[in-house]
Amino acid sequence: MTNVDERVSMPRTAGVGQALPLLAASCMPVLGSVLITPVLPQISQHFASTPAATVLVPMIVAVPALMIALFAPFAGQIADRVARKRLLVVALTVYAVVGVAPAILDDLQGILATRLLLGVCEAAIMTVATTLIVDYFPDDRRRNRYLGLQAVTTTLAATVFIAVGGTVGAHGWHTPFWIYLAGLAIAVPVAMLLWEPERPVRTESAQIPLPRLPWGRLALPLVVTLVGGMSFYVLIVEVSYLVVGTGVAPEETGIIGAVAAGASLATAAGGLVFAKVAHLTPARLLPVAFGLQAVGMVVIWLVDGLGGVVTGGLIASLGSGLLLPTLVVWVVAEQPFEQRGRVSGLWNSAFFFGQFLAPLVATGLATALGGLSIAVGVVGGLALVAAVTTMLTSRSMTAAA
Repeated sequence: MTNVDERVSMPRTAGVGQALPLLAASCMPVLGSVLITPVLPQISQHFASTPAATVLVPMIVAVPALMIALFAPFAGQIADRVARKRLLVVALTVYAVVGVAPAILDDLQGILATRLLLGVCEAAIMTVATTLIVDYFPDDRRRNRYLGLQAVTTTLAATVFIAVGGTVGAHGWHTPFWIYLAGLAIAVPVAMLLWEPERPVRTESAQIPLPRLPWGRLALPLVVTLVGGMSFYVLIVEVSYLVVGTGVAPEETGIIGAVAAGASLATAAGGLVFAKVAHLTPARLLPVAFGLQAVGMVVIWLVDGLGGVVTGGLIASLGSGLLLPTLVVWVVAEQPFEQRGRVSGLWNSAFFFGQFLAPLVATGLATALGGLSIAVGVVGGLALVAAVTTMLTSRSMTAAA
């Protein structure tokens, strides 16, 4: 009979040298969405004569999220069964190659094809990076600190790259895609500084099947995560169009980038807040996070002009920064080693499927209701429903956690 030692022993103690490459790698999926946000209006103008361009151009940002939703569970399976570090290095390298490809393309379908491949790489990167953070830092205090820093780092990086995307976008919409080469720069320290976590010791060579996932306890957190992905992402995708809708010209990428960067800074601030209040349960933090998102989106709806977009975007983004690490702790952090990769994959699948739905829902609502700001307000109403639901189901949430 095969015995399994449930303890996971780390041959080395992880520290800042391991945290930094993982935090940097975590930025790549976020950059995949925000980097080209300031130039979306330019891309829309460039492909205006292409059939269905009004739908296809926003999909340049949204399609990677769909691929993450579809492939993150498979990445989690590989991470649990084979090797986490190796998967991360390969994914970062391929990410850089396919990410930069649109810089030399002038075909909308070809660009969308590269974005599909980019999303597959992002699925592996985000799943493995989050899993390794939990692997390397098993004690609650350090783990929660680095998960909070993960949200802060990704949003601060997003702020920088939004600003950079807006600046270099003034030289043409192709230019920002060159920045995806950053994936190669991150793959090098990942390969040099990380190691494969030691797996549970088996006294015999027989293969032991992975334990079944607790679907009953995961169902509610994954549904809430899907809603959170949509409310988190809707402003990232639509902020440039909201700014242009106030009268700013599409060519003024500096202004568009500045507004998007301000929202990203607010998201980073939310991540810093989480680091201070991580001792509170997700049942207490999630209603606050969703509530801030709801208030901000309703402000965008009800307050006309650029001031409404800026003010509402800051409030909603503060909630988003608090929401992201809270969801990770709730769903992933407490899982045992043997299923942590798969649960991380499922969490990323739910979150990024919500992100994929965000532009589709926003576009559909804007068409039906006669304005994008109204559509954002409706998504804010959905965030409010999530806030009330998580508040009312706090007992079940505590049990699931």
